[in-house]
Amino acid sequence: MSRILSGIIPDEAVFADFRRQALSTDNWYSKYDKNGMEVWVEVAPVASSPQGNKNIPKVHKIKCRMTIKDVSAATMYDVLHDGLYRKKWDPTMLESFDIARLSPNADVGYYSWLCPKPLMNRDVVTLRSWQVTDDEYVIVNYSVKHLKYPPKKDLVRAISLLTGYLVKATGPNSCSFTYLSQADPKGSLPKWVVNKASQVLAPRVLKCVHKAGQSYPEWKEQNSPDQKPWLYPEQSTLPMMDPAELTIQRADSLENVDESSQLDIQESNKAEDSS
Repeated sequence: MSRILSGIIPDEAVFADFRRQALSTDNWYSKYDKNGMEVWVEVAPVASSPQGNKNIPKVHKIKCRMTIKDVSAATMYDVLHDGLYRKKWDPTMLESFDIARLSPNADVGYYSWLCPKPLMNRDVVTLRSWQVTDDEYVIVNYSVKHLKYPPKKDLVRAISLLTGYLVKATGPNSCSFTYLSQADPKGSLPKWVVNKASQVLAPRVLKCVHKAGQSYPEWKEQNSPDQKPWLYPEQSTLPMMDPAELTIQRADSLENVDESSQLDIQESNKAEDSS
């Protein structure tokens, strides 16, 4: 994260570091490996407090990799960018829109999503930046503060410390698709919720994205097929914004909403129902 803080828009070092993490196997613990889908959780160093207590980092880092044999890397990259199409395939999305453009390959946007009851729904404001080479596509994002989009009373503002995608072509119609995220959902969530989200929800989302990739070419043919501002910046209609108006959103500056009591009740009910 220190490299990101050197400037609000990611530089080459940030992309290189993200790519390294996405491809690395060191310090990653395998949680799932089945049907072309792999899931890892980072084995983070455990720091000791002055009292001798071990402090396990609160925010987990998860990585999912999917082998895609029937969709090109370019198509999967388009799916990740196409906000209009996301409304078609993302079942958890409440609201999503781009706010402004910061550079030819960076913008700031808003996204809110449904959470399983009794959790409150979440939202984020993120700076997103992307990089394309001959056979590789990278997208990274992290949370920022935007004065016009403060936290809402009916949503918990989550924090993306660093989230992104690495899509590598493995053939003309196949690719390797990696998702990596270190995010704080806030809300004083108990560990079982974070673990469940890490190991169950992320692969489910990736499968949904893959299915979206299979249907995208046909959909795009009927919906502004030549309009791809993420590839052709001159097509963008977003207003330009000075990146200096944004600041990195740190998790500790947001109030936690304690949802654990509701979850404990729900778990107790489940246990009673199954007994």
